[in-house]
Formats: sequence, C-alpha cells, structure tokens
Amino acid sequence: MKYLSKRNNWLLSIVALLILPLILYPFISNDANAQNKPEAKKLNYLDKELDKIIQDKKAVGMIAAVISSDGIIEIGSAGVRKAGTSVAMTDKDLVHLGSCSKAMTATMLATLVKDGKLSWDMKLTEAIPELKNNIHDGFKNITLWQLLTHRAGLPKNPIDELAHTDLEIKERRLALLKDNIIFAPSNTVGEWHYSNFGYIIAACMAEQVTGLSWEILIKERLFEPLGMTTAGIGDPLKDNSIDQPWGHKKSWIGNKWKPSRAYYNEAISPAGRVHCSVEDWAKFISLQLPGENAFLDRATLNKLIEPIDFYAAGWVVFQETEQPWAKGIVLVHGGSNEIWYAAVMVAPAIDRAYVVVTNSCDFGVTDRICVEMTNKIAKMDQKL
Repeated sequence: MKYLSKRNNWLLSIVALLILPLILYPFISNDANAQNKPEAKKLNYLDKELDKIIQDKKAVGMIAAVISSDGIIEIGSAGVRKAGTSVAMTDKDLVHLGSCSKAMTATMLATLVKDGKLSWDMKLTEAIPELKNNIHDGFKNITLWQLLTHRAGLPKNPIDELAHTDLEIKERRLALLKDNIIFAPSNTVGEWHYSNFGYIIAACMAEQVTGLSWEILIKERLFEPLGMTTAGIGDPLKDNSIDQPWGHKKSWIGNKWKPSRAYYNEAISPAGRVHCSVEDWAKFISLQLPGENAFLDRATLNKLIEPIDFYAAGWVVFQETEQPWAKGIVLVHGGSNEIWYAAVMVAPAIDRAYVVVTNSCDFGVTDRICVEMTNKIAKMDQKL
C-alpha cells in the first residue's frame, strides 16, 4: 500500500494512523506468552532509537514510552527543547497532544452522562433549546454521540473561528455555534467526516447544561480525579524561556526547524489543545487498560471505544481480526497543531500502550516517523 504524499493539512495525522498500522503491525511478535512476561527492566533502547531520528534531523526533540496498567514501564527522550539551543528535552517535559486529547474530552463528557446531565443520544437542541428556531433542519436531530464519532455532517472547522474574541469562552463557543449552525450540513449526516467542530459543539452542549466552561469541566472532572497535576491547555510555555519545549515547523528557507509558539486559539480547545507530561498522559491512557479504577465503571469506558465502523469517541479502533498480535482490539490516534505531533497505540488485552511525541512537525515525514516508531517500540517490547 503506497503511503499518501505530503500535504499541508494536519488531518494527514489521522490518515497516517489509519493506513500505516495495516503495513507495520504484522511484523510485531505474536508470542502467545507475551502478555505474561515480567515487566521490562529499565533499558536505554528508546533513547538510542529516538537519538537516531534526532541525528537525522527529522525531529527536534522526542519522547517515547511503553505503558501498562501500572503506569510507565519504559520511557526515553532525545533532542532539545528548542532548536539552536543545547537545552535537552527530558522525559518529564510537558508535551502537546493535539487531537490525541479528543478522547479526554469524550471521557469527561462520559462523567456527565454518568451523572445524568447528558446522554449519548441527546440532541443538540435538547441540550441548547434556544437553538430550535435558529438551526438548519439538517442539524436538528444530530446527537452527542454523532458529534464525538464524526458523524454529524459538520465541516472540519467552524467558519471564522477567531470571531467573538470579546466574549467569555463558553459564550464565545455558543456564538460560533450559532454562526455556523444556520447553514446546511456540509457533509452527509451519518457518514464519517473528521471534524474538530464536532468536539467544540459537544463541549458547548456540556457548557450550556452545566453552566461551566469546558476548561473548568476538564480540570475538575478529568485532570484532578486522575491526578494529572501537569495537565493544562494550549502553550506549555508561560514566557519566551526554555523551561519547557517549544514547538517547531520546517522552514522553507534552508529546510531548517523553526521554533514556534503558534498554537491554535482557545475556542477549539475541546478538539485538541491539552498538554501534560507523558507520565500524566499515561494515567489517562491506563483507563483503557485492564484493572479496576475509581474513576469510571468499565461499561462506560467500553462505550467510549465502541466504534461506528472504525471510529469511536476519540479513538480509531482496529478489531482483533485486523491485528491478531494484540489478542484483542487496538486503539490508535494521532494529534498535531502543526508544530507538535503525538501518536498513541493501545492494546488492552496485552496490557500495553505505546506513545511517541515530538515538539516538531513536518507533515508527510513526522507523522510517518512517529507511527513507525510506535510500532517499533511495540515490537521491541513484545520481544523483551
């Protein structure tokens, strides 16, 4: 299968994760006893593999980790926080997750469903009644679950997402929704069309039902209960220092990495603006690994990974027949804001997850490298 050509569109991240596993996963060990092996000791193979990528100038800095239900088993890092400096990127640094944080928004919404404030089949107009007389007929019956599974007929992003910056954030999202919902669906409702806007609207439903912003809800209902003390929104840097990694994109001049703090605006935060340490990311990912937790019951967590065709609530889902090495389903996702790239692969039946993240992005190159690296560390882990 031929890999797609480079294009300046971060949606390529999700396409890469849909295609590449079909090429690479069959090479992962299918040892029947793999899930029963003892925990891996601290090794340096991750550092070495990441350093190769850095030395080839295909990334500025990178972190990769192997995760189980007990937390991080192995973690490595290489490269620097900012191109042109010698400040090393460390495995404790904050990383930007892009659309890998869509699953976090969906999980937070699941807590509201659990509390009876929302339901998966709740219609947009039921959550926000004031829209009833100001909405195109094509959107009157779309549900929360359709929004989270990219089946609501919405465009990738809202028109003029920078509008209404004078408004408080939850009112700003509502205003954006009203601006856009009067137009006919740009895609067929019920068919899969990747949409950041869908996650903004889903968050808007929660905001209007609770009276609280998504920013408050995600903190109080997800970050704090899971002990994700490093989690935040948007740019992890507070000034122009190098206390945390910068993002980077390839410059057309000299083909060099250019430091950037050009983060997407806060209105689209529910679709992918979370940052945190890899250790805290692992706390969230571990919800979909074996074992009980005090956060959400297993039935609710299973709903979040119940796909329509191949996409669930923030997860691309491969079945066991497609990926036999995993002894069950495989969950994957990619995320980027054009200056970072993150990739995650979860195999619940063998109690493993693999993540790779870099503070640089060159579409068509970075996305492929991250997915290949995710598969490589999975293969290495299965052989240990």
